[in-house]
Amino acid sequence: MPAADPIPTTVPVHPHPTTEAETMYQARLSLQPQRAVGPINPRLFGSFIEHLGRAVYDGIYEPGHPTADALGFRQDVVELVKELGVTTIRYPGGNFVSGFRWEDSVGPVEDRPTRLDLAWHSTETNEVGLHEFQQWIDQVDGELMLAVNLGTRGTMEALELLEYTNLAAGTALARRRIENGRVEPFDVRIWCLGNEMDGPWQLGHRSADDYGKLAAQTGRAMKAFDPTLELVACGSSSSSMPTFGTWERTVLRHSYDCVDYISCHAYYENKGDLASFLASGVDMDRFILEVTAAADEIKAEIGSDKTVNISFDEWNVWYNTRFENVDKITGVDNWPVAPRLLEDVYSVADAVVVGGLLISLLRHADRVTSASLAQLVNVIAPIMTEPGGPAWRQTTFFPFAEAARFGRGVSLDVELKSDSYETTEYGAVGVIDAAASFEESDGSYTVFAVNRDPSGIAALVIDLPVGDFEVTASTLHDSDVEAANTLAEPHRVQPAPNVTAQIDGSTLTVELPPVSWSHLRLTPRGSLSA
Repeated sequence: MPAADPIPTTVPVHPHPTTEAETMYQARLSLQPQRAVGPINPRLFGSFIEHLGRAVYDGIYEPGHPTADALGFRQDVVELVKELGVTTIRYPGGNFVSGFRWEDSVGPVEDRPTRLDLAWHSTETNEVGLHEFQQWIDQVDGELMLAVNLGTRGTMEALELLEYTNLAAGTALARRRIENGRVEPFDVRIWCLGNEMDGPWQLGHRSADDYGKLAAQTGRAMKAFDPTLELVACGSSSSSMPTFGTWERTVLRHSYDCVDYISCHAYYENKGDLASFLASGVDMDRFILEVTAAADEIKAEIGSDKTVNISFDEWNVWYNTRFENVDKITGVDNWPVAPRLLEDVYSVADAVVVGGLLISLLRHADRVTSASLAQLVNVIAPIMTEPGGPAWRQTTFFPFAEAARFGRGVSLDVELKSDSYETTEYGAVGVIDAAASFEESDGSYTVFAVNRDPSGIAALVIDLPVGDFEVTASTLHDSDVEAANTLAEPHRVQPAPNVTAQIDGSTLTVELPPVSWSHLRLTPRGSLSA
């Protein structure tokens, strides 16, 4: 069986004459390498695998699948994950981690205990554990971002996990890892100090003061082992939390000296207001700016020379309302293994929102230096699988894959000016949102742009830097904004070449259809850069 079905050829986007019912919006931006926001950390294109639903079992791991290797990992999924271009992968949660005993996930598989997962009302077999997950990460060329349980456990358990994973030899825990089949340390460099501890839904939920003290105690202990570790303190699980802002300041007053990141989590869904939904990036921008301001306030307050950055380690479109009202598992005797949970089917509109959120992350690349799309396979994911059957790309796969491949080098301040449209939630917002990157090594530029208006076409003009460039462009768009890729129609939606992109002297013009994601690649003429 092939690793993944090839993407069929699609119809290019051609110039589209406007009708009386359509609006032609105008937008303009400029590409100048000297206007750098900051370097783009590859960790910006991380993702997330939690022991939740079919993310692990029947997702990345299905021993009986025709493409499964000797370890049980689906190779069609491996190939799609590599195509997606994810870097750091956060594991094993998520809400799951707050009830997790890491010791359950190591040692002979037949000796591992089966446990209840209270976070998602499921049964965890521990068939896939720390060693197996690292073997899978090695296959997809990723980096492990490990979360410790600060919900129902604490500093001692975190230190024991750190010693097990990162100490070469010489102690009982290091010897135990070696006996379990891994001689070399895992050498995990980035660690999450718990998960969403501000949330009442979280096992072991604490106040900001209590969590801040525990995070500081654990962080200082972990850095006593290795001061080069990078640690992420839990920030607010959304900007709508009643403790938002106060939580960040309180936690960082306790832990600023020993953490490197404060986390942000944000999910968006279309609740019947498409225009506002398409502008979700406005909320993400505000969230980032407010958390940055809070962190910098504490930096000044304590007189620190260190800057704490943001790890936006959960973000996506998630139809949480449906989960809470329809799909949530209940019942004291109902604990299924790997149930179908959070398997949202993503539309064109969802993909455009994901593209807009990527633009927000790139725009703040100077302070957001780690991020994780939540999640990766089956669970609110860009990749879907069918047991015994195919794996396919959701609509959201494409903007992420293009950003991960081409959003490298430095992020640029593009000085975007755009006509606006009205939204109920955010007021007037720009029809076009955009970000750009510059790779000094080959002199190439990439522009990512979304047209957020539900009905209007936009003409984007790009002022070019000095040079002779060739342009390639693609656009993800469909006349039906609810169109999606499914098991029955896995290739219904995909990017197509945008032949409206034309260079005339020192400017580039391109037509962007309504509710669309586009990426434009400018390479010096004659360059071998892809």
